[in-house]
Amino acid sequence: MTIQHPLTQEQSETLIRIIKTRFETNQNRHQDLKWSDVEARLKEFPAKLWSLNEMERTGGEPDVVDHDSKTGEIIFYDCSEESPKGRRSICYDREGLESRKEHPPKHTAIDMANEMGVDLLTEDDYRALHKLGTFDSKTSSWLKTPSEIRKLGGAIFGDFRYDHVFVYHNGAQSYYAVRGFRASLIV
Repeated sequence: MTIQHPLTQEQSETLIRIIKTRFETNQNRHQDLKWSDVEARLKEFPAKLWSLNEMERTGGEPDVVDHDSKTGEIIFYDCSEESPKGRRSICYDREGLESRKEHPPKHTAIDMANEMGVDLLTEDDYRALHKLGTFDSKTSSWLKTPSEIRKLGGAIFGDFRYDHVFVYHNGAQSYYAVRGFRASLIV
């Protein structure tokens, strides 16, 4: 469940400036899109700014990575070089957290994403992100896990090593200081 707190006008303007600067600095991520279209969409759906701000606040450095020309939807992914610092040392989900007998982490990727109003990247999203740059060369990120894997106790995560994207599995209860999650948001 997303708990949204509206941003003040000043917070909204600051966030939009940050996103605009990142958009202009990283044109390779969205070559067929103009900033004016993104800004118009953000102003049309101001409630999404809170989730975008949560992505920024937790270190995700969200940027536009795609858009749907039919619906006008703008797609943001976390584009921080490494898995967002404010979302690390977490296990995959609540079931994984509750199954830990010792040293449980404070949070889970699924719960945090729900609270932020965002989605975890899927394996396909993660591979698409890596076509835009190099990410997670020192960290790893939990990915949205297919239900058939999760039912068996596992969860998937990805990283970038040896000039290649790897997707692995782990128990959903595991957590590491360098594993977080990357999010997507559709505006």
